[in-house]
Amino acid sequence: MYVGRIMHTDLITVSPSTSLEDASILIKKKKIDHLPVINDSGKLVGILSDRDLKQYWASPATSLSNHELNYLLQQVLVEMVMIKTVITISPGTTIERAALIMQENDINALPVMEDDHLVGIITSTDVMGVLLSAIGISDDSVRLGVMVKDSIGSLAEVSEILRKEEINIQSLFSWPEKEHNGVYQLVMRIPENDGQKAIDALNRNGYKVILKYEEEITPFLP
Repeated sequence: MYVGRIMHTDLITVSPSTSLEDASILIKKKKIDHLPVINDSGKLVGILSDRDLKQYWASPATSLSNHELNYLLQQVLVEMVMIKTVITISPGTTIERAALIMQENDINALPVMEDDHLVGIITSTDVMGVLLSAIGISDDSVRLGVMVKDSIGSLAEVSEILRKEEINIQSLFSWPEKEHNGVYQLVMRIPENDGQKAIDALNRNGYKVILKYEEEITPFLP
């Protein structure tokens, strides 16, 4: 999945000369968390987040009256508060790469640029939605985990066991077990009605199925 497939293109932006008060009103009205800042030439020059607004709000609020605070916020412009060093991505960036960039930089949104033009924005909520969709969480599925060696054919072997039982794998992903070099955990979702049949089949073929949190995973290692 690529960013261009899920990015928001109905962009709501502000100019650097927008007051902080107007920006706050816009964020609340549109129920968004980020505002790209575009100058008169149409260039992306910054980004303002709801988090930035709240941090600025908290700073003077303790020592000013409501009247004084409202007046101050009318004088403060977006360009004074916005993040000017903006990390951006292209529509061709993968979702997993976008997630990594957000994590490494502790940010929750990425403007999407194409040919120096802002064409969209993607948020951490969007990325989480794609992840949950890929995992295939639903009330009529069951989650099974098995440990496999990082070797050619491991995934095919597990898939073939379930294929022979006519069990459909609705979703599958894997990650390395950091404390056990060369071992991956495969996590599958299959139809709930096939849960026990799948467990029995995997057990018969030497796989110990993980159904819940296990503090000690040694007994499940291949």
